[in-house]
Amino acid sequence: MLARFLPKNERFFQYFRTAAQTGDQIALAFVDLVENFTDVERKVRAIREIEHQGDAIAQQVSEALTQTFVTPIDREDIVLLSGRLDDFIDTIEEAARRMWLYRIERPTEHARAMARLIAQQARALAEAVPLLEDLRSAPIMLQKIVAVKRLEDEADALMDRASIELYDGVSDVREMIKAMRWGELYQYLEDATDRAQDVAKALEGITLKHG
Repeated sequence: MLARFLPKNERFFQYFRTAAQTGDQIALAFVDLVENFTDVERKVRAIREIEHQGDAIAQQVSEALTQTFVTPIDREDIVLLSGRLDDFIDTIEEAARRMWLYRIERPTEHARAMARLIAQQARALAEAVPLLEDLRSAPIMLQKIVAVKRLEDEADALMDRASIELYDGVSDVREMIKAMRWGELYQYLEDATDRAQDVAKALEGITLKHG
């Protein structure tokens, strides 16, 4: 009964907004990397710095949970949403890091297209997350959740096309290694769209629980 009279800590919503904005920022930085593939090492370092910001937010959420008696939404939902946002950011950073490690000559059109889909998902999430504070905005949030899921479907179809074409023209070991590396990179990009969908599903679950 006492919990009913304790203040609810609203800073979790701010953490979520900041994490979603960080996801938007890192997705845009990744698009810049693949669209303008110059000064790659510097750009990848910058992307890694954004990822560190995401880690710091996740840590703040964890620490805040230990200091808060009453939370604005269920604790398990806070942990889930924070983790899903962090996973999305981490996966984009890993894709960028692999591009630098593998010393690719230039991104493929499939990679650029997938990066643009990821950025669209990130923007939709950055717009959806603030609506969590006022569940009267649930219909708008659900529209954005549907958009994220639709973009993930588009990424799946794009992944299929990229996989089909992956080994076209491969005739020696060097080309085989290049194709294998691109297969791994495509998987990271497709994983990023999956992680965005995971964020959307977490938002959906919270919205339906409290709506």
